Amino acid sequence: MSQSPGDRLRRHFLRSAMRAFGATAASLLLPGALWAAGRQQVERVRLSAHEGQTRLVFDLSGPVEHSLFTLTDPHRVVIDIQGAGTRELSVPSVANSHVSRLRYATRNERDLRVVLDLREQAVPRSFVLRPADGAGHRLVVDLQRRGGGPGQAPRTVRSAEQPGERLREVVVAIDAGHGGRDPGAVGPGGTYEKDVVLAIARRLERLVRQEPGMTPVMVRTGDYFLPLRERIRRARDQRADLFLSIHADAAPDRRVQGSSVYILSQGGASSEAARWLAERENAADLVGGVKLDDKDDVLASVLLDLSQTGTIEASATLADALIGDLHRVGKVRSRRVERAGFAVLTSPDIPSVLVEAAYISNPDEERKLRTSAFQQSLAEALMTGLRSYFDDHAPPGTRLAEARRGRHVIRSGETLSGIASRYRVSVNELRQRNNLSSDRIRVGQELVIPRRDS
Repeated sequence: MSQSPGDRLRRHFLRSAMRAFGATAASLLLPGALWAAGRQQVERVRLSAHEGQTRLVFDLSGPVEHSLFTLTDPHRVVIDIQGAGTRELSVPSVANSHVSRLRYATRNERDLRVVLDLREQAVPRSFVLRPADGAGHRLVVDLQRRGGGPGQAPRTVRSAEQPGERLREVVVAIDAGHGGRDPGAVGPGGTYEKDVVLAIARRLERLVRQEPGMTPVMVRTGDYFLPLRERIRRARDQRADLFLSIHADAAPDRRVQGSSVYILSQGGASSEAARWLAERENAADLVGGVKLDDKDDVLASVLLDLSQTGTIEASATLADALIGDLHRVGKVRSRRVERAGFAVLTSPDIPSVLVEAAYISNPDEERKLRTSAFQQSLAEALMTGLRSYFDDHAPPGTRLAEARRGRHVIRSGETLSGIASRYRVSVNELRQRNNLSSDRIRVGQELVIPRRDS
């Protein structure tokens, strides 16, 4: 029987993956099936390992929410998958894997808790993938050796911190378009795009800095030129959790007005993937924490596709959140997310959006873009969109993710008033919710955080 090119490609990838990961037939089987009708199911888990990186892929029957944290003595990673069950999970014993055993049980009578027993300390990173190219919903968990693999500089992976360590803030990279010798579009009244977008970016920076759990990184802080890929590099160097590029559109028809939000198109993603694959031997960058320079073409392509797919989906979710708030400031030219091959959106592992705040070529919108009031309104709308996105998509190990889980573990040096300020609740609310008779708290104590709207 002849084989199709797709079959041959899959067979080639399987052989490549077996060579790269050194998988064996041995497995660690867990007793007991946890299955319930009407719940999403974790159908199986796949495990692979290479050069200090271990990847687990949980195949799911549908979309799920999850949270993740780490424990020590011994080292473990705990994954809570909300509203999920499973019939039976097992993982293969893979050489050089961080995982020595996988255990699971029900939690809160509705969630599935998966515990990964580790051979050594590792930093986890997780993301979800929607159905694509014949694969269903997936939850991906990467485990990276502390300090990175051989010969690579330590890299902060967006992950859960260990109890006793400080939770980090989410990092928002704010990119003011154009600059220096590149003025961008010029309005009919002589307004330069580079000037108004920098003013908006600075206002957004102040708002992000004031937001508990967030920290801003300005890609461009003054009137100077930056190549497009340098902007991406700066965001990646700062371990940004998302990248937001601000522009002011122009059109030959001066009547055109409104804002719009762009993410990377599939064509742009394909072109960027080709560039990464072509340059991977000379590139020092990592894609999702995985080096590509020592992978064969098929394996490198699959790893890159996993990273890009998850990033584009997260970018679309972020763009939807931003559009939902921009319409309160003025006209939104398109209520749907636009897709384009903008170079600043091509980072394969940072959700990235480009916001066209208004049409500087429209005389009325040019005048508004020059006013402090309109610039502030735009910045506030973007800030509201960021809040909305991180309410549901805060990376594990961040203060925002901890707040979303509705709990806080007391760490050394913290006070009740400081915790109340961090989560924007009153001290009295904290006391009442946790039945505290005083402000005395102890390290390791867990507090339930009242909802912001309670």
